[in-house]
Amino acid sequence: MHIRDFRRLHDVDVRPGPGVNLLIGPNGAGKTSVLEAIHLMAYGRSFRGRVRDGLIRTGAAAVEVFVEWDDAGRERRAGLRHGGDRWEGRLDGASVDQLGDLCAALAVVSFEPGSHALVAGGGEPRRRFLDWGLFHVEHEFLPAWRRYARALRQRNALLKAQRGDAELDGWEHEMAVAGETMTRLRAGYVDTLQAALADVVPVIAPSLGAAGMEFVAGWKRADLSLRDALLISRERDRLSGHTTVGPHRADWRVHVAATPQGEALSRGQAKLVALACLLAQAQDLAGRQGQWPIVVLDDLASELDAHHRERALGLLAATRAQVFVSGTDLQPLASAAAAGATVFHVEQGSLIPDGPAGPGASGAAVPPKML
Repeated sequence: MHIRDFRRLHDVDVRPGPGVNLLIGPNGAGKTSVLEAIHLMAYGRSFRGRVRDGLIRTGAAAVEVFVEWDDAGRERRAGLRHGGDRWEGRLDGASVDQLGDLCAALAVVSFEPGSHALVAGGGEPRRRFLDWGLFHVEHEFLPAWRRYARALRQRNALLKAQRGDAELDGWEHEMAVAGETMTRLRAGYVDTLQAALADVVPVIAPSLGAAGMEFVAGWKRADLSLRDALLISRERDRLSGHTTVGPHRADWRVHVAATPQGEALSRGQAKLVALACLLAQAQDLAGRQGQWPIVVLDDLASELDAHHRERALGLLAATRAQVFVSGTDLQPLASAAAAGATVFHVEQGSLIPDGPAGPGASGAAVPPKML
C-alpha cells in the first residue's frame, strides 16, 4: 500500500504481513490514518467522515492511496485520488467511472471507537451495514438501491412542491418495485447474519449469551405492500414534505440473553455486540467468496478489556484474514506479537517495520505516481 497526503502521512509505503499487523505509536503519530486509508479504498470515505472533513494533508490538493493485493490467486491493483469534491480512480489499469465499482473490489470490515453506534445509535449506520454486505454478495441489490434512491428523491421533490396524485403514482410504483426487492434481500441477509452471529458470539463474548437479530422493514404494518403503505401515508407526507415510510427507514435490532426484556446494553456490551456483528459479517463474506475481507481494528486495547481482546484476536488469528490493529502500546497486544504478528512502529507519520516481514516491509515497492 502507498499513501500520500493523508492527514499527517506525506508519502508512506507499507508492505504488511499476511496475517495480523500491529501498528504501534503515540497518539497523533499517524497509525489511525493508515487504517483510514485502507477503509477509504473500500468505502470511498474514512470511518471518521468524508474526505473533505480534514483527511487531506495541509497544503496538499488531494489524498492518494494505491493498493496491490492477492484476490484468490489473482493480483489486483487499485488507486484513488480524492480531493473532496472530485475523485479519480483506477482498477487493474483501467479508469473507474463510479466510485462504487472501485469500492466493490476490496472488502474491508472496520471496528473503531465509534462502532458501538452500530447497535446503540440511530438506524442509518445499521442500514449502511446491511447495504455494504449486500453490495458485496447480492448482484441485484445495487441496481434496486439506485432505482429506489432516484424514485425517493423525485417523490420528495413532488411532495414539497405539493404536486398532484397522478405524478406521485408513477414514482411510487418505481419505489414499490425497487423497494420490495431491497426489503426481500435485506430480510434474507439478516437471517444469514443471525446464523453467523450465533457462531461468533460464544467465541469472543460468551458472557452475552445467545444472540439474535430482527429485521424491521421500514413501514409498520407487515400485511401491507410498500405501494399501499406509500398511498396511505401520502397526505401525511405532503404535510411533512418528505417520505416517512419505505426501505430508507428500515432497521434491524440485536437481542442478547444478557439483557432480557429489552434492557439497554451498557457501552461495553454495545462494543462487544458491534464487534460480533462486524465479525459475523466478515465470516459470512468469507464463506461466500472463499476468503476473509481485510479486518481493521482501531485502538483495540482501549475499546476492549484484555479478556475480550484476546478472544477476538484469537478468533482472527485462527482464520486466514489479514488484520490491522492499532494501539499506543505493544504490551496489551504482546500475545499477538509473540504469535508472529508483523509489527510497525509509527512515529511522526513514518512506519518503521519490526516483525516477521523483516527488511523492506516498508519501502518503495510501488510507483510514486498512482494515477
